[in-house]
Amino acid sequence: MTKTIAILVARLIFVAVFLMAASFKFIGMAQTADYIAAAGFPFALPLAWIAALFEVALVLAFLTGAYFSEAAVLAAAYVLFLAFAFHGPPHWQGNQDEFGFFVGHFTFIAGLLFAAVHGPGDVLAVRRRLIARKRQVA
Repeated sequence: MTKTIAILVARLIFVAVFLMAASFKFIGMAQTADYIAAAGFPFALPLAWIAALFEVALVLAFLTGAYFSEAAVLAAAYVLFLAFAFHGPPHWQGNQDEFGFFVGHFTFIAGLLFAAVHGPGDVLAVRRRLIARKRQVA
């Protein structure tokens, strides 16, 4: 029972983080686009919309458990990209806080990769996968 509760709480934390991120983007799409443009990316507004919609897809995957492992791997890659694009070494010189933000992404990535390997648990999880997983028999 403790394992089930821990997995559900972890899934809800993933949901909350990506739901907040998507909400902030939808509420301030122009500001998000400005932030993306300031980092040097072209087509900032379409990229902001793509990021927000991707985060909504992650929320749905983490909430339902459908394509959970695949979503966790994609989320880890996305968070890694965000770490380097918006908080990486070029940003450290003027602001030491950026290094902390950068490192913080890696603890989140570790959790996402752990979740990808172990899956959504057995409760409140839709069983849909792109990649078949073999069950180990003890």
